[in-house]
Amino acid sequence: MGKVTFRSLNGKAAKRIAAVALVTTLFVIILNISSTFNKQSSSQSYELKENSLIYTKLKQEPYHGEKPKATFVTLARNKDLSSLLDSIKSMEDRFNHKFQYDWVFLNDDEFTEEFINATSIIVSGTAKYGRIPKEHWSFPEWIDQDKAAAVRKKMKEDKIIYGDSISYRHMCRFESGFFYRHPLLKEYDWYWRVEPQVKFFCDIDYDVFKFMQDNNKKYGFSISMKEYMQTIPTLWDTTKKFLAKNPEFIHPNNMLDFISDDNGESFNRCHFWSNFEIASLDLWRSEAYSKYFKALDEAGGFFYERWGDAPIHSMAAALFLDRDEIHHFGEMGYYHPPYTACPIELDTRVKNKCYCKPEKDFTWQDYSCTLKFYNVNRLKKPQGWAQFSEDEE
Repeated sequence: MGKVTFRSLNGKAAKRIAAVALVTTLFVIILNISSTFNKQSSSQSYELKENSLIYTKLKQEPYHGEKPKATFVTLARNKDLSSLLDSIKSMEDRFNHKFQYDWVFLNDDEFTEEFINATSIIVSGTAKYGRIPKEHWSFPEWIDQDKAAAVRKKMKEDKIIYGDSISYRHMCRFESGFFYRHPLLKEYDWYWRVEPQVKFFCDIDYDVFKFMQDNNKKYGFSISMKEYMQTIPTLWDTTKKFLAKNPEFIHPNNMLDFISDDNGESFNRCHFWSNFEIASLDLWRSEAYSKYFKALDEAGGFFYERWGDAPIHSMAAALFLDRDEIHHFGEMGYYHPPYTACPIELDTRVKNKCYCKPEKDFTWQDYSCTLKFYNVNRLKKPQGWAQFSEDEE
């Protein structure tokens, strides 16, 4: 056996060895993380179906409770990815990690691999990706292109928001009459619409879809407001013509007094902001709404004016539903630029761990229609609401 010589390390040598050991340790940790990720990835699956991509990932703690057939629905472009990830994370953190509902993403173009990978990782349910049929995102054959172009030019001159946008009009038409017809929505009874750039400020500890189902609610909203009449000058007249021909569709306990102050003679501009919508898909699949949308579509107002899906959905809900089937979700806390809904009662904010400021709440302000919603339905307002109102009706 040879002679073994021991010698002490100087300071520099000791530092070099320590550095090598640290790098080696970090490398091993990274390898372990990579191995774990690869194991999880092996349990993920993709399925192509009806021009759609369905992505399912392994859930560590799956929800086993009974759930309604419900999903989130998001219409997004690939360039919306960054702001959409914030929206998804907000929803997952505040609600969906508890219940793991599916998420349907729709686009008029193909989703990129980056979009699919990034969104599917943070969705706790099954993520599904669908492309919108061309006929649902294009001009109908009966539209006069010259007339439509002249309208867009005039609205641009008048500085009406999205006044000259073709894609915005396609979006409004799609959200009004086609999203619920997409093959990926066929298996569901309920949906919750979520858009890029939104935030949810409060914990939601109950199953919202089950609440809707068990309490016979068909339409839920967070924010309401008044529409720009320059964008819908003939929408109400077109609606009245439809109702005159189809009076049987008007519910006897309707909520006409929310959308009209003169018993239906005119539209008072009040509507539910549809970027937050929790609703029964059967509402839009109904005979009443199907015929209503067809009449509106044939009138051409999506392109000859700038009809939005929000006033159209609001008119339909107010006229075709029992007023008791419409619900205001005032306890959630919600933001879509530029408006905020924040519970004004301290105990609600504490209970639901809200991080919004009540002084920014839009709910009871003059341009909001939620006060009118409470008044016409004789609902109890939250304590102290008048302090946040510009119009103590």
